Amino acid sequence: MAKLGEVCTIVSGSTPKTSVASYWDGNIKWITPAELNEDTFYIMDSVRHITEEGKEKTGLSYLPTGTVILSSRAPIGKTAIAGCEMCCNQGFKNLICSDAIYNEYLYFFLKSKTDYLNSLGRGATFKEISKPIVESIEIPLPEVNQQKEIAEKFKKLEQLISLRKQQLAKLDELVKAQFVEMFGDPVLNTKSLLVLTGRDFFKLSNGKAVPDEKRFEMGIPAYGGNGVSWYTDDALLNNDTLVVGRVGFQSGNVHFAKGPLWVTDNAMYISWYDSKKYNLTFLHELMQQIDFSRYQDAGDLKKITQKPFMNFEYIQPPMCQQNEFATFVACVDQQKQTVQQSLEKLELMKKALMQEYFG
Repeated sequence: MAKLGEVCTIVSGSTPKTSVASYWDGNIKWITPAELNEDTFYIMDSVRHITEEGKEKTGLSYLPTGTVILSSRAPIGKTAIAGCEMCCNQGFKNLICSDAIYNEYLYFFLKSKTDYLNSLGRGATFKEISKPIVESIEIPLPEVNQQKEIAEKFKKLEQLISLRKQQLAKLDELVKAQFVEMFGDPVLNTKSLLVLTGRDFFKLSNGKAVPDEKRFEMGIPAYGGNGVSWYTDDALLNNDTLVVGRVGFQSGNVHFAKGPLWVTDNAMYISWYDSKKYNLTFLHELMQQIDFSRYQDAGDLKKITQKPFMNFEYIQPPMCQQNEFATFVACVDQQKQTVQQSLEKLELMKKALMQEYFG
């Protein structure tokens, strides 16, 4: 074992004054934590760039190529490797590796420790990990060639995981493409299909809060605006339905939910629809093709009411075409399920390896 401060030099960054125009729009890459996501490995560019003057006046230094980048606040634990020289803001504690530690090995170690890193955060307004805290973190440190072998295993797994995610995304795109092929643009009604307003064929109802004592890790799924929020031991309804996010950044999102299920007070759901006029699978994709987010109420907490859904005009193709589309979706869903199962196995393998090598 070794402490990170023994095998790395840890540096932070800063932000040039935004009021000084001559500090900005130069050629120097300058990253922020918002530019990293869970799939970021090597980062090669930034959203914003600074000038040499901005760098010098702010006292910034270049992060050398290969530096392991770690976000230290808002949020803690985002990780990447600098693919070229760059600078960063104050939201990072970056690790310049010595010859004793391989940067990709360190990257995967930090990726495995997100929860632990967050537990080390300090501060009243928002949590942050300091330089001394990062320096004191202990890491298993086998010989460098073994570190490279371990990192290679993780890279192969990450490549397979990325491939599975791409396959899922392409299958989703296939469904959307098939919808447009069959029914055209549903908002512009480019196929001149019949239309009905929402109130003519379905009813929306608001969900209900799940009491704290009824929230479990397993059981009947309780859907909120972002999919399954909890599980409970009771059902609000037993049939399949469409659940719509009602409050928060997911307001307006539409999910297909299989009964029995509960719908929380952060969402609403179709409590009745005319099955002689619409296939629920078709209606789900139709609603996804419509940008209901533009009907969100203004304010810090985004909200959407039943009104835009009930007043909107929906295309109504013949039922035979709707059913044909639903059959196509069912075939694609079978393929997605196979890919999803493979993805879950790969994720489990990755967690097992992280536990084996990093504890």
